[in-house]
Amino acid sequence: MVIADHCFADQERVADHFRGRCVIRFGDLSGPDQAKAATAGASAVVVTLQRLDRRVLDALDPGVRVIGRAGVGLDTIDLSAVRALGLTLLNEPGYAAAEVASHTVSLMLASQRKLMVADKYVRDGWQGNANLLPLRPLDELTVGLVGGGRIGAAAARMLAPAVSRVLVYDPYADAVPWPAARAEDLDELLRSSDILSVHVPLTEDTRGMIGRRELSLLPAGAVVINTARGGIVDEDALADLLLAGQLGGAGLDVFATEPLPAGSRLLRTPNTILTPHCAALSDRSAWRLASWTVEDALAWLETGDVINGNVVIGGSR
Repeated sequence: MVIADHCFADQERVADHFRGRCVIRFGDLSGPDQAKAATAGASAVVVTLQRLDRRVLDALDPGVRVIGRAGVGLDTIDLSAVRALGLTLLNEPGYAAAEVASHTVSLMLASQRKLMVADKYVRDGWQGNANLLPLRPLDELTVGLVGGGRIGAAAARMLAPAVSRVLVYDPYADAVPWPAARAEDLDELLRSSDILSVHVPLTEDTRGMIGRRELSLLPAGAVVINTARGGIVDEDALADLLLAGQLGGAGLDVFATEPLPAGSRLLRTPNTILTPHCAALSDRSAWRLASWTVEDALAWLETGDVINGNVVIGGSR
């Protein structure tokens, strides 16, 4: 099994843990030539956010049968090429659902309560608190979640006791997670949401899903949270509405370009909390991700099934 360089912080621990079940090598998959050399004789490949485009996938050793995506999003992998080559693709959508949900709720509360602004008032010489208004009570607010999967469901459970109601828009789900209520369409959700949070993967259908028109439908003073993927929310439109005072704040863990460029307007928007794509991080989630992905790739090779994650594309190779 070849694990892309820099996937996991503790590479030696991963190799030691699976010693006797497989030989693990760490290699460079950044281009076709590197991938061809790195995967010679391999049966499986594991990546995190490394890009696997058609050229890299074509260059994999013919013995490679399965790709383990250590994480949730699939926007860095050419899915049509995976299918065409008959490869199997796995991912791990549940490895950090609780962590991402808690980070999401933390961003919501800190943004809605303007904690970063209040902190600055103290550090800049105790400017008082009058300028923090308006501050609506949390139990009067409606939270709207775009996507009701594992993370959206976990966030809904955390929020329900504290807010007026939780709405979920998810056209692909037969039911929304308890205790949330279903919004029948996105516009209905947006018009009702004092806090909007995004929990969908980045695909061609969701890219730019929350654009200028959608953001403009939110109530005045609404807060926007994104811990899903950059590119789903239009960052320029978000910056415009924050600077104009139409929106009350934002909490963002993901960006269209990462690292966030030094010239990004989001660095200058009011009541905005920016974190470095760390929502999934905890003392345990990193090991959970590494061990689950390798375990599932091995299980698929051995039995044709997985233990922890999902088979996204079932290959014929």
